[in-house]
Amino acid sequence: MKKKTTTVTFKGTDEQKAKLLAVIDEYKGKDGNLLPVLQKAQDIYGYLPPEVQKMIALGLGVSEAEIFGVASFYSQFKLNPDGKVAIAVCLGTACYVKGSGKLADKVKEIVGIGPGETTPDGQYSFEATRCVGACGLAPVLTINGDVYGRLTPADVEGIINKYN
Repeated sequence: MKKKTTTVTFKGTDEQKAKLLAVIDEYKGKDGNLLPVLQKAQDIYGYLPPEVQKMIALGLGVSEAEIFGVASFYSQFKLNPDGKVAIAVCLGTACYVKGSGKLADKVKEIVGIGPGETTPDGQYSFEATRCVGACGLAPVLTINGDVYGRLTPADVEGIINKYN
């Protein structure tokens, strides 16, 4: 599944940029440097916006297309920041069998974005995750780390409204 990007204004700081440049310097010229640099960049910024991808490409001497290709291929990387209300629906086997696909459809209907996206105003982000370790509560949805289980689609709107 191709990750979609959403237009969210990048708000990097000079301190973050200095940290990233130090990471790039540390790994420049080493074999297998791209994944560790991307991981550390995401640790610094919380996600990998195009501006950060460009800095990494320039610093490591690789194309922006290669950076984007790797960042969009691996599910550990995020191309959009978490929203103020970060919603995740578990699509692991236990949750999926118990109806989490319908929960995901309901989230999309309510917040107007699909998995891997953030609303342009930064209010909501939506992720489809794998097992969150709460199989006994399947199907599970999390918001800002709070776990909600044994849900039906009818429960979703009320839960999201608690965070507005």
